[in-house]
Amino acid sequence: MKTYYELLDVPATASVDDIKRNFRREIAKYHPDKVQHLGPEFQEIAATKAAELTQAYKALSDPERRAEYDDLVRTGEWPPHAPASAPVATQPRPRPHASPSPEPPPQAPPGSSVFSQDRAASSDLIHRATVARFRQSLLSEFGSFEEPCVDGFTVACVPKPPFWTLRLPPRVVGKFVPQVDGAAVGEAWGQAARMKKDSQRDLIVFVMGPALSAAGELAAVIAEQRKKPMPAGGKLTLVPVNTRTWSAHVPNDAPAVVKSLLTRLKTA
Repeated sequence: MKTYYELLDVPATASVDDIKRNFRREIAKYHPDKVQHLGPEFQEIAATKAAELTQAYKALSDPERRAEYDDLVRTGEWPPHAPASAPVATQPRPRPHASPSPEPPPQAPPGSSVFSQDRAASSDLIHRATVARFRQSLLSEFGSFEEPCVDGFTVACVPKPPFWTLRLPPRVVGKFVPQVDGAAVGEAWGQAARMKKDSQRDLIVFVMGPALSAAGELAAVIAEQRKKPMPAGGKLTLVPVNTRTWSAHVPNDAPAVVKSLLTRLKTA
């Protein structure tokens, strides 16, 4: 995740005037008038980007908030991780590709500083931006897809097969977690195993978060899960993804579509 200075394209020593000027320049790129001709996915991404820029401007244009932010960057406490208690959306989805109803943002503890409240709001933005980016990558990859509601996952994708082939493309599900560790991977695998059986399609699971545990830990958990029977039908491939860099631990036997989706995520 970029720092506020990187978002506004200014150095850490920038004056308030420089910050204001660059904020106006950057946010103009995402004005609703400039994206109204695009689809809802692009509009959602633009709105998220504009919100991030506004959050950065508010923090850096206020001396007290800026000092507190700089301290967090120096001590390695920025970017923030989404709170472990933050709920993952499992509400029924609207029609395919329609934007879901906004989730309530994480709440800062009572009596916390104004900047702490900003951090809670930023965590919500990270979650929303990740989901929007993932949906857009799926749309770019498959063209169109159904999005059923699946317990435990924020996004579920059932692509329509191309008319020139009888082979069904895989189902893809994704979830956002504060940290992609062994527990998160094990939980996601279990949730995927409980999905409705579809023997004609493989299943790809993306577990995404701003922090990843060591590769060895994740590989060990995945290897252990693979020993269990897979009642959902088809081959299951689980991919842990770092949303800060969009790097991932890709299994050697992962289908080609996994690498293609990761490329789209990095360039979205």
